[in-house]
Amino acid sequence: MRGILKDQELPEVHMPSKPIEKVLKGQKALVTGADSGIGRGVAIALGHAGADVVVNYHKGEEAAEEVVEAIKQTGCKNVFAHQADVSQEDQVIAMYEKMFQEFGTIDILVSNAGLQQDAPLEEMTLAKWNLVIGVNLTGQFLCCREAVKEFKRRGVNKEVSCAAGKLICMSSVHQEIPWAGHVNYAASKGGIKMLMESISQEVAPHRIRVNSIAPGAIKTPINKEAWDTPEAYNQLMELIPYNRIGEPDDIGRAAVWLASDDSDYVNGITLFVDGGMTLYPGFTQNG
Repeated sequence: MRGILKDQELPEVHMPSKPIEKVLKGQKALVTGADSGIGRGVAIALGHAGADVVVNYHKGEEAAEEVVEAIKQTGCKNVFAHQADVSQEDQVIAMYEKMFQEFGTIDILVSNAGLQQDAPLEEMTLAKWNLVIGVNLTGQFLCCREAVKEFKRRGVNKEVSCAAGKLICMSSVHQEIPWAGHVNYAASKGGIKMLMESISQEVAPHRIRVNSIAPGAIKTPINKEAWDTPEAYNQLMELIPYNRIGEPDDIGRAAVWLASDDSDYVNGITLFVDGGMTLYPGFTQNG
């Protein structure tokens, strides 16, 4: 077993030392599901990069306002939280209307909101299936659709960006890796892959860039049971060749790059940020 922990201390949090440059200065960003976990990390990273940010949340107003304050600490003054269930069309449309009132437009969407409702197949209810597909997949469709409408209406503003707009869909390694006991979640992420690629193919001629980030194991509350004890952490490391868990900041920095003009010729790809999980390390000794 690689990197085995022999005491009750978990590894120190990975914190990249290099500051995030202001490569998104003046751009307007919306991050869904930004009140915790990966969404929180992405929203704060975009603020560090100079973007104005809308912090979307479904439940947890207090946590969302804490993210707003954290973004303000980066020097960003134009930031606010907005409650909306991304699976509900009317609420998504209202969220965009509010953003346009406050910021005038949108340049970057990070469609991150997602959840899990796990069960073995024979025990999975239709309600659990529909909830996960509704938030994880339909929610991305709705948010991307409304952003593309504005990108096409406004076109390219070369003083802001080379592109008319940037869509970043949050997927998962489970768009590639089957996950028994999580068929609704894995199906939603597989759907995101084709949603992203199909939108990218359709809107690229309008200078709209569409890409996905597929995180592996990231240290967030949603998967705490997988990393919060040395025993669990040791087991998790069997799946990660790079021998550490990911941090929300790892995803945030990837989102900044995909949203910046540094990646202007990158379109229709899934960027796996997973420490090598999709290398299937179980085959290292069994190939």
